[in-house]
Amino acid sequence: MITIAEFKCVCQTETFILTNQRALYWDKEKALVLSDLHVGKAATFRKHGIPISKAVLEDDLKRLNQLILHFNAEKLIIVGDLFHAEHNSDIDYFEDWLASFENLKVELILGNHDKLQTELYTRMHLGVFQPKKDTDNLSFIHDAVAKNTKQFTVSGHTHPGVLIKGKAKQRFKLPCYQITEQQLILPAFSLFTGLNVANAPKNCKQIAFTDNLIFEV
Repeated sequence: MITIAEFKCVCQTETFILTNQRALYWDKEKALVLSDLHVGKAATFRKHGIPISKAVLEDDLKRLNQLILHFNAEKLIIVGDLFHAEHNSDIDYFEDWLASFENLKVELILGNHDKLQTELYTRMHLGVFQPKKDTDNLSFIHDAVAKNTKQFTVSGHTHPGVLIKGKAKQRFKLPCYQITEQQLILPAFSLFTGLNVANAPKNCKQIAFTDNLIFEV
């Protein structure tokens, strides 16, 4: 079992619960919001002879499953890069996993890696938005650099991380959420991604996390 640590955050007029499991919960919409699952990435590596275990995707989906149950979520809002590349066995595995949630609504804001055939999105009953999904107070878009909105933006894409400096010149990287007055950048949900500790937005708060904790840096 995973530990789900929570950090409450108010962005404009919306209240989010950030978690240490790489997703936030938006209670107003009963929705989990996450980005950058990159389903299919491990299978693409295997196709090219790089032995990446199937457990990579299985572990990501087990974690997502526990988040759905923990919050009793009714909706997933995926802010881009749900998929990684062409149709492969990992995507079939994800489709079977998703089918086990009969009443779960899934909305996908397309990212730069989401290039599957339209009929696959339809078959999975995904609500697809491009380039963004707007609500009364928020704009969900994969890459905030491409945004054209005056609303508060929730985005992904950059796989944000923060460099923590410890004693005796120790340094280590942690994934994080980055928050400014106009933007929240989500961490990459998949563990099979890198961390970008450069180019954080100016004057942003960074909410870092470990397997057991979540805290402002």
